[in-house]
Amino acid sequence: MLREWGRIGCIGFGGPPAHIALLRKLCVDQRGWLDSTEFEDAIAACNLLPGPASTELAIFCAWRVRGRLGALVGGAAFIVPGLIVILALSVLFLAGTPPPWVRGIGAGADAAVAAVAVQAGWLLLVPSWRRAAGSRRLRWIAYLLAGAAAAPLIGPWLVFVLLGCGLTELAIRRKPLPRPARAVAAWPLLAVRAIRTAGPAAAAKTAAQTAAVAVGGGGLLAVAWVAFKVGALSFGGGFVIIPLMQADAVGHHWMTSDQFLNGVALGQITPGPVVLTVATVGYAAAGLGGGLLAALVAFTPSFAFILIGGKYFGALRGNRRAQAFLDGAGPAAIGAILGSAVTLARALTEPWQYAVLAGAAVLMLAVRRGVVLTLLGAGAVGLIVALVGGPLPG
Repeated sequence: MLREWGRIGCIGFGGPPAHIALLRKLCVDQRGWLDSTEFEDAIAACNLLPGPASTELAIFCAWRVRGRLGALVGGAAFIVPGLIVILALSVLFLAGTPPPWVRGIGAGADAAVAAVAVQAGWLLLVPSWRRAAGSRRLRWIAYLLAGAAAAPLIGPWLVFVLLGCGLTELAIRRKPLPRPARAVAAWPLLAVRAIRTAGPAAAAKTAAQTAAVAVGGGGLLAVAWVAFKVGALSFGGGFVIIPLMQADAVGHHWMTSDQFLNGVALGQITPGPVVLTVATVGYAAAGLGGGLLAALVAFTPSFAFILIGGKYFGALRGNRRAQAFLDGAGPAAIGAILGSAVTLARALTEPWQYAVLAGAAVLMLAVRRGVVLTLLGAGAVGLIVALVGGPLPG
């Protein structure tokens, strides 16, 4: 198990689709540890849970093969290779005075990150819209807009918008509401209007002040809170972690906007879970100890979900309440991913970076090239700019 799950952790470039394919090939096709129906049920159940779905699937498969000890060994083997790589790269890219060629690669890859966010949101948006049939589509739009507005305006507290949308949909689906009470279902749109009325600056200032009080203004407690949001309170796929982390990482002055973009790019081009980006944020905040703490806190809920609830996965897939909650939180998460692209694009400072962003958007959305290839190509452009003495972000 250490060998097989560790191998997937080392070669699992490309995010959840690659991880799922590798796990299916190992556990269903080659070894026959799970049948195809159980594997599909596990995928569906993991998508209903908060946190990194492909990591939870890897832990679940290990649990089915060798019980609780297997879950711990297999899950760690899947996570640790990518953690080592991303921490090593964080040391290089977040150094106080990195060499120009490193800054160039980082600036080039940074420019493509917003396009990656748009692609990630689009891939989730179309199937989610198709599932929202009939009268649910109006609420779906409301949840999507709420998430899209919350990501750039109240990033640190986006998680409460996700939870609120999920609970709203759950309440509506549990019992039909009389006509006067149906206005409650419009609360996400009202929240968006209130945020816009107050203005982005006021909303961001209030959120930052509240965050400072809640977590003591920074330090390891703040790192743990950010990692907990990522691991236990995020819905909608790996990319929703960006708006959950960005306001805290930059607002607490752990990272500059350029460095945060570096961290997101590193999370995309390294093997293993995309959620490992949180280790880069932790490293920026408190060094190697902060990176390890962030990873530990972020992935502990995934292990807990499987060790405690793995035996209920078959029932969870058919649970109407769980599905109703996800039908509310899911569109909000997709909106948050798309909204994060705005913030990521605004962090760019050099004109050539916008050209790289446009090229990356064409590659990913029109030509349909992969994330890793696009980011490596963008990094190569940044390297060329640095070698010829072009302007680099400060």
